[in-house]
Amino acid sequence: MEHIVKRIQPLLDEHGSLSEPGYALKPVFDYNRKMIKASKWRIKEWDYYACINDDFAFSFTVADLGYLGMCTASFLDFKTGKETKKTIMKPFVFGRFKLPNFSDSGNTVVIDKSNSFQFIVNKDSKVIKVSVKNFTKGVDLIADLTLIDYKDDRMLIATPWKENKKAFYYNQKINCMPTSGTVQIGEKEYIFDKSKHFSVLDWGRGVWTYKNTWYWGSLSGLVKGKRFGFNIGYGFGDTSAASENMIFYDGVAHKFKHIEFIIDEADMLKPWKFQSNDKRMKLTMTPMLDRVDHTNLLIIKNYGHQVFGKFNGYVILDDGTKLVIKDLIGFAEKIMNQY
Repeated sequence: MEHIVKRIQPLLDEHGSLSEPGYALKPVFDYNRKMIKASKWRIKEWDYYACINDDFAFSFTVADLGYLGMCTASFLDFKTGKETKKTIMKPFVFGRFKLPNFSDSGNTVVIDKSNSFQFIVNKDSKVIKVSVKNFTKGVDLIADLTLIDYKDDRMLIATPWKENKKAFYYNQKINCMPTSGTVQIGEKEYIFDKSKHFSVLDWGRGVWTYKNTWYWGSLSGLVKGKRFGFNIGYGFGDTSAASENMIFYDGVAHKFKHIEFIIDEADMLKPWKFQSNDKRMKLTMTPMLDRVDHTNLLIIKNYGHQVFGKFNGYVILDDGTKLVIKDLIGFAEKIMNQY
């Protein structure tokens, strides 16, 4: 039985360890950076948005890794199978980005002379306003997107590491946010329609050990006219208290324990398969684009594949209802990092 946390409480105790490892469906943890007892070099914080259309996707990230801050805008063209991105790096940030302690309040704002990354949190929406100078070949990117936040069930997880009691991963995934607005790249305009296009927020705060590998999959779309999505993953930390595997349907979460990723790592563009140990999920993703990241900055190393594709198969909800999934676009990834 996985442990669900329902009591509102500080995320960390007086020793800097997780107060109650487990998962939750609503924001119950009070994250406070000042409660961390580990070295500032090990603190990792980020906001990552993936906004997905039928033909393309954009992602926007603001990350504070301690000794390095990163602001990234990425354009993924499913028709060509290519990615265009630009990352602005800022050394020795150590909290200067002042990322919010809560996912539902506080804004993320990083602005310099050429670029602006603003993630604005309103009562019922999240707004992405990003401008990047010379995003590609002298062409600027300007994004103005509004994500409706219904305050549905979401995936929250507080994961410790056995080998380091001061290490932890506190993560929220908010799926199925209807998205409207535009992203302009030069004279080309990319439009999102809230009736059929959705975004996910990956909101992470924690103290990480140096070397880890993780698997993550996410999808948001429509099934039988209702918002459907999932968050699946595993690979690091002590997940004995809970996994992060959930399905979301019409705003309600349905919990899964273990889901296996079956990947042909010799060819990441071959179909990926996903199946749960209780046979309530069986999906295949047919890849459209492999977003390869191979970074080697001495102390920071990252090698991974984030693959976008079409999902087909079925899932079974807690009440036994079977949902057939047909050609919904999402992504799955395997990432190995040292940072």
